[in-house]
Amino acid sequence: MKLSLMQENLARGLQVVGRAVSSRATLPVLSNVLLRTEDAGLKLTTTNLEIGITCWVPGKIETDGSLTVPARLFADIVNSLPPGERVDLEADGATGLRIRSGRFRAHLKGIEADEFPAIPSAGERPTTRISQKVLRAALGEVTFAAASDESRPILTGVLTRFTGDRLTLAAADNYRIAVKSIDVLDPVEEKAVVVPARSYAELARILADVDDPLEVVLAPARNQVLFHVDGIDLITRLVDGQFPNYQQVLPTSHATRAVVDREELLKATRLSALIASSSANVVKLTVSPEGTGSIAVAANAEVGDNEGEIEATVEGDGITIAFNARFLAEVLQNMGDAQLALEFNGALSPGVIRPVGDPDYVHVIMPVRTAS
Repeated sequence: MKLSLMQENLARGLQVVGRAVSSRATLPVLSNVLLRTEDAGLKLTTTNLEIGITCWVPGKIETDGSLTVPARLFADIVNSLPPGERVDLEADGATGLRIRSGRFRAHLKGIEADEFPAIPSAGERPTTRISQKVLRAALGEVTFAAASDESRPILTGVLTRFTGDRLTLAAADNYRIAVKSIDVLDPVEEKAVVVPARSYAELARILADVDDPLEVVLAPARNQVLFHVDGIDLITRLVDGQFPNYQQVLPTSHATRAVVDREELLKATRLSALIASSSANVVKLTVSPEGTGSIAVAANAEVGDNEGEIEATVEGDGITIAFNARFLAEVLQNMGDAQLALEFNGALSPGVIRPVGDPDYVHVIMPVRTAS
């Protein structure tokens, strides 16, 4: 293998695939990046056996070949080279790699390419396509609500349900549920899979804020789904199991509804969270009765207390309800809408947060039971 690439292109490719490098690899080769000449450039591949990422980097090939080298060390070396410089890569036997750029020389010892796990590529016809911008925004509103506790693996995933020209994403742990529906560009027969939230988080980093489409290849028979965009493939295994029927716990009515400015509520929540963090991390929302127009956000702990008041348009009865400060702040900071509607059915019933004018998103958050 012998080829030349531009430093900035190689650095970007290594940054993209670096997210799939195993940090606690049981197999030494999983700490490496696979380098393979292909399609007039260099194909970079990494995997942690849950996800695999492939990125194609344009370059001038003199001799074809493949090998693997330590991913993070290789990336650190490339990132240290001056931007705009040409980088020459040349295999030294089956496992060595010589790196040259300007007056710089380095040699890395790696592992043979044959020992690297096989990663499928986007050779199949796409199941559907989705706007990168639309999917990226939807993932931001949903994935944070998935569980991080591995005790119930199914809840560490995001339910991904295709129905015709619609895609519904749903994530839940024991305290909250986030559901978002978006349009897809090609209709799909009804199909549902559960994608690890960690995989979706990596996909969101790859997606650009543009309307250009992302290709999706569903392969439930292989327990995989593949995403392809702009010279990058991300393939992930699916989570086995039956996702809970979240629709059963989505409230269909409310006794109190308050419309507020999202940024103002987020600011008040973060201020109260400073006090709440020293205790049980609980903040209380007191919604004034219809016609008075305000919500008080407060926290009380041994270190002190605080209260902030924001304007609101209230319909229905007044209510005081308590939430985990982190859960409330997370949904507010991950939504992009200016106006939100808060809906309540009592101090011990789930609270609902919806964007005003957007019926395609709903977030349910469980209240905290307090002494008072």
